Amino acid sequence: MTSPAPASGAPIRVLIADDQDMVRTGFRFFLDAQPDITVVAEAADGEEAVALARRVRPDVCLLDIRMPKLDGLEATRLLAGPDVADPMRVVVVTTFDLDEYVYGALRGGACGFLLKDSGPTLLAEAVRAAAAGDSLVSPSVTVRLLKHLTADPKSDIPTRAARPAESLTDRELDVVRLVALGRTNAEIAAELYVSLSTVKTHLSSVQLKLDARNRVEIAAWAWQNGYAQLSD
Repeated sequence: MTSPAPASGAPIRVLIADDQDMVRTGFRFFLDAQPDITVVAEAADGEEAVALARRVRPDVCLLDIRMPKLDGLEATRLLAGPDVADPMRVVVVTTFDLDEYVYGALRGGACGFLLKDSGPTLLAEAVRAAAAGDSLVSPSVTVRLLKHLTADPKSDIPTRAARPAESLTDRELDVVRLVALGRTNAEIAAELYVSLSTVKTHLSSVQLKLDARNRVEIAAWAWQNGYAQLSD
């Protein structure tokens, strides 16, 4: 079971792992400027990131992929993978927009995947989403994954066997459609005029019905079964 969210009012404690000093400095500068986020540790390689994360137990780990000693995908698996007894919340932040990295990060247990050029605002949103037990994937990544899925039904995008759409309620399908478009829980709540807790309840139900491990699997099911539309 994933570690509990930070106590109400407490800042979100973040670990930053990246082999470039300037990137770590930039992330720290922006995140520390947020009233609800504080950077508690930095690492320059994957081994240091894993050791620090296990010792400090941050609320969210931001991991680069290409790092010395241990890459970010392996570090993600060690901190958040299916075999980890007390998994942490990991957001992978990388320059490299490659499908194999997206799949590897999500399979390894990451709850978010962002490109470094997504901008600081989306970075902070991803940290907050991860800390709240939500997830955020760069919209451009989500869009490409889903385009690939619809073009090639045999693609290796992580997904489980489809279940009959009848098992989902109309409102659950509304939520699924917005997840497929890369919306966060807060954005879904605003679009459907419901509370955040209601969205989370619907998502929990959808994950159970679809046997989905994460939001990308929910989105993949939606696109595979024609329950979302993508505008170019």
